[in-house]
Amino acid sequence: MNINPQTLRNPRPGAREDVDPGESRNTQRAVKDQVHRELLNRIDLEFIDQLSREQVNEQIGDVARAIMNERQVRLNSREREQVIKQIQDEVMGLGPIEPLLADPSVSDILVNTWRQVYVERHGKLEETDVQFQNDGHLMRVIDKIAGAVGRRVDESSPMVDARLEDGSRVNVIIPPASVDGPILSIRKFSVDPFVMDDLVGLKTLTPPMAEFLRAAVQSRVNVLISGGTGSGKTTLLNALSGFIPGDERVVTIEDSAELQLQQTHVVRLETRPPNIEGEGQITQRDLVRNSLRMRPDRIIVGEVRGAEALDMLQAMNTGHDGSMTTIHANSPRDALTRLEHMVGMSGVPIPATVIRQQIAAAINLLVDQERLLDGRRVITSIQEITGMEGDVVELQEIFVYEKRTVNEQGKVMGHFRPTGIRPKIIKQITEFGIDLDNNLFDPNRVYE
Repeated sequence: MNINPQTLRNPRPGAREDVDPGESRNTQRAVKDQVHRELLNRIDLEFIDQLSREQVNEQIGDVARAIMNERQVRLNSREREQVIKQIQDEVMGLGPIEPLLADPSVSDILVNTWRQVYVERHGKLEETDVQFQNDGHLMRVIDKIAGAVGRRVDESSPMVDARLEDGSRVNVIIPPASVDGPILSIRKFSVDPFVMDDLVGLKTLTPPMAEFLRAAVQSRVNVLISGGTGSGKTTLLNALSGFIPGDERVVTIEDSAELQLQQTHVVRLETRPPNIEGEGQITQRDLVRNSLRMRPDRIIVGEVRGAEALDMLQAMNTGHDGSMTTIHANSPRDALTRLEHMVGMSGVPIPATVIRQQIAAAINLLVDQERLLDGRRVITSIQEITGMEGDVVELQEIFVYEKRTVNEQGKVMGHFRPTGIRPKIIKQITEFGIDLDNNLFDPNRVYE
């Protein structure tokens, strides 16, 4: 595409600035800064709003090449194209981290001030050579992210949760809450979400475990997924949701919409923080209560973390079987303790024994997931709630992952196996016309 004169203003008058020769990154950065400044003087920003992203990138490339030719920039063709790509990322994307967003092997991007950027690949953190220019450069990117979803970040509101256009989860914290400078964390959104077969292939769980979970979801068993940060809870929840029949109405409730349900009858709800006057907040509890009036067959809460736990349990106990949620916890037993504490946050005076009875009646399965030392994500336990024994919620383990040792390469060695216990929910599964092979629960079937 030729340079469109409608997009150009007259160049800023002044002497031509030549760039010192060299192939260093500093040289390319200097060229990029100069061309970027000149580009902003020449491009009509109001006009480019009318163009597609591809058209704008092409216009940027044409104008940038013209500027480099005018300034007689001494860079080879490959380096010039790298500079143009960096400018395109700066204008249309998120600057230096745009290539990381496009890298499918990267699952997390962690910006620790403008000087340092880490990524997670295959469950392991590694430092990159990506840097921003300064705090101001990083703040421009943060403002672009927050502004796109109607949020703001400043000294009076230094923390914000947001999401990118593709659904990736973003957390920002800036001074004074962050001591050393702006911090940006991005949990990338998978364009092609994992299904259960993918998780089996990654050895997150075994085929018998997957078959059991499929039957449990299809027979409308209530499931609570527990695990630590980054253990893969949301990924597993999304994979489990793939087993929900397409003729059911599903309502999802999340802080930041991440779930990618493939069913046609899905209603997605998302929380909203308060505005600058401190008004207009919509909490997960508000959404759970409202969802009960929307005639849902199932309710899926992305993560239960507060007073909404009470309403979620009540929904599971009042005809919304097959509902699912996740919770931060280190074990199934810890998950129940946390859930009990969250119900207490509702402000409703309920005795502890009554809360536990509510939990035991509402939840059927606990699925615990863990990120191992080698970065692999594994379902370490599937347990069934069988009722109450005195004032204690009774659990029985159906499947377990047993860790043995760590080899010289740092890989965790262990195996999956059934415990030999036949779960009580088999009766409910059978009532839905699903026949499970008894061999699924054979304790002699060990999977590495």
